[in-house]
Amino acid sequence: MPTPSPLSAPLSALLTTYHDLNASQCAAFSAAPTPLEFMRHVALNRPFVVRGGAGEWPALRRWDEAYLRAKIGARSVEVAVTPDGRADAVVHDAPCGGGAPIFAKPLETRMPFVALLAAVRAQESRTTPASPVYYAQTQNNNLPSEYAPLAPDVPVSIAFADEALQRAPDAANFWLGGSRSVTALHRDGYENLYACVVGRKRFVLLPPVAVACVRERDVRGGRYAWADGSESELELRLDDDGGTIPFPTWDPDEPGVRSGLADLSRPMEVWLEAGDLLYLPALWYDMDYGGGFHAMASFVRDVGNLADAGRGSRKEGEGAEGLEGEAT
Repeated sequence: MPTPSPLSAPLSALLTTYHDLNASQCAAFSAAPTPLEFMRHVALNRPFVVRGGAGEWPALRRWDEAYLRAKIGARSVEVAVTPDGRADAVVHDAPCGGGAPIFAKPLETRMPFVALLAAVRAQESRTTPASPVYYAQTQNNNLPSEYAPLAPDVPVSIAFADEALQRAPDAANFWLGGSRSVTALHRDGYENLYACVVGRKRFVLLPPVAVACVRERDVRGGRYAWADGSESELELRLDDDGGTIPFPTWDPDEPGVRSGLADLSRPMEVWLEAGDLLYLPALWYDMDYGGGFHAMASFVRDVGNLADAGRGSRKEGEGAEGLEGEAT
């Protein structure tokens, strides 16, 4: 039997105390917060949902399959391809890993948007899972470039965040996938505001204190590639540089596997309906799931730049805010 870590007891006490003092459900509001109220939530580092917070966006009325096809057409777009819909996720049983976990990045390719849309629709129409899974998920300010015809459908900023942060968004991204598209458990150094435009979207959230639960490990990196030149079967290949990536190895979908202190975690499940806004604080872990054809948008703020502001390298209140969009 392994010897318990000397940190187990204090970490258990920390987790228990945190959950005793903080609700395990996401706060929900019927109206957008004022800039001051928003900044209070930023300071508390706690998520919230605004029901109907994006209800007046033009995208709510326009974004469906026919509209997207008409607007984007045969434009070439970058696409991530995986065997199971989990891009940038830890794989524990890959032959190339020899039993060790591998951080699996997707095969990245380009294809006409209408071909991507057809592939996603075909995935959704099958009664059994089929490989591969296609997902447009780049985060390189693609909305004003690859998806420029859709930019007028999304506001350039969210008013309460724009005023509170004293700057306009820095980037805008559009994503498209299907119900098998899953974002693995991860965390980012950004303040996020997600808006569900079409359909539904499910999130599983964990606070930063859950770092004691998610079993972050340095894992080898790899990337999917077509097997033997085919375009129907993928294989995972190790990166040549031999580098490692710190990443959670615990999966909320398998709570009893590689759990450790995860038994003390309280994952927060959040469902967004069309028109809802979710505030996801910086450094929170999130895992999100596709729900058929749906559309998302998110505004983000880089907390690293806020730290610089606190040290005086920026004007007071200045951060870095961006916009991301998703259609899945």
